[in-house]
Amino acid sequence: MGEKSLRKRKGEDTGEEDGESIQSHEPQTTNLQKEVGLISGICMIVGTIIGSGIFVSPKSVLANVGAVGPCLTTWAACGVLATLGALCFAELGTMITKSGGEYPYLMEAFGPIPAFLFSWTSLIVTKPSSFAIICLSFAEYASAPFYPGCDPPQVVIKCLAAAAIVVITLVNSLSVKLGSYLQNFLTAAKMIIVTIIIVSGIVLLAQGKTENFKDSFKDSTISVSSISLAFYNGLWAYDGWNQLNYITEELKNPYRNLPLSIIIGIPLVTVCYVLINISYFTVMTSTELLQSQAVAVTFGDRVLYPASWIVPLFVVFSTIGSANGTCFTAGRLVYVAGREGHMLKLLSYISIKRLTPAPAIIFYGIIAIIYIIPGDINTLINYFSFAVWIFYGATILGLIVMRFTRKELQRPIRVPIVIPVIVLLVAVLLVLAPIISAPELPYLYCVLFILSGLIVYVLFVHFKFDWPQKISEPITMHLQMLLEVVPAEEVTEQDI
Repeated sequence: MGEKSLRKRKGEDTGEEDGESIQSHEPQTTNLQKEVGLISGICMIVGTIIGSGIFVSPKSVLANVGAVGPCLTTWAACGVLATLGALCFAELGTMITKSGGEYPYLMEAFGPIPAFLFSWTSLIVTKPSSFAIICLSFAEYASAPFYPGCDPPQVVIKCLAAAAIVVITLVNSLSVKLGSYLQNFLTAAKMIIVTIIIVSGIVLLAQGKTENFKDSFKDSTISVSSISLAFYNGLWAYDGWNQLNYITEELKNPYRNLPLSIIIGIPLVTVCYVLINISYFTVMTSTELLQSQAVAVTFGDRVLYPASWIVPLFVVFSTIGSANGTCFTAGRLVYVAGREGHMLKLLSYISIKRLTPAPAIIFYGIIAIIYIIPGDINTLINYFSFAVWIFYGATILGLIVMRFTRKELQRPIRVPIVIPVIVLLVAVLLVLAPIISAPELPYLYCVLFILSGLIVYVLFVHFKFDWPQKISEPITMHLQMLLEVVPAEEVTEQDI
């Protein structure tokens, strides 16, 4: 499993000695359709980042810094950091035009083991559980109007969340274009509610509602640990800034559209986030915001009544759009990992008719549904989310290392070296801050889970024992016929 991929990688390496870059060889290993243009790329970034985070995270950021001024500063600084990180990923994405986000970059910089540990952690825990949480948030907002005065039953929320996962999985399995169009529509819908909140805030400011901004740094609780934890919560709302790197192979003209989508999309999100928080503070004091169960709903009740129902409706669009963007991109990580021989071979197959990585997307959806079954998994997500910044830091370190070890690679985009150094230092701080400020055993469990991937790698990837292949081959054959999928190489040969 994975021998053909390894042979191809060797062939690529020989080509790179002549000063060529990895992207020139990549079309031989995939046949995914290039359906994502500049507008779709911007919508993918904006639509994936703006999910439920901006409607719930302001309370967590404010709780850590204690005042309006540091809160707004934190939101702006998080946007700057996300932009710098995305620019580093733009260099990686145009140097190595392979889908899968951090996975191919870690593979090229450090070899298969770090790449496998990333895919192991992402595929089993961080990506599907995040997908599940977003869909659970959607289900809570969608079901709330039908249960006025009380919380919706958990069975209803979980069934609705599972249905959302099934629909999103089917859409993205059937067509890249359909998934992209759905993302564009939902992004437009969520920008409507963002615009409503921002315009309402500007009107209130013009009317003189500025009392909550006086002495905005008074009573702030500034310390290294509090700022780090505030950044942690803020960056959770910005999570998704690297999503286009997961679908690089499906971008039209990636050398132009990838950096442009980043330069336009993330600053746009940053401006929206800061203005939304300003709007919140025009009608709520810091204490009232901290006591609010749903900040955006409280804002709607105070400003938009009797049309306050608009807010939860469009928050539903926002969360389902974020879930769709997450599924669209994360399915490609499964596909690339399967293509490299680090996951089941079936996961690297693509649909004959649809030219989508359908098995990978379906696998991702099934794992996400499993995460909906238990009760509260928010705590689990909190402890595993810092693992994301471990791999962000490792990927940025790989960028710095390849500046010296892979000088022959073409770099259509080349960011100043100081930018990845800054992002790497911040990543180290974000990983260490929660452990130092509130050391708990679950962080140790997370690290042990990541390292447990080494055992899986040694047994099933490195040594390639025969008995797992004997079990998986008939299953792969039957699923291949059922899903009408084949290896990417066969589709390429047929098209040729």
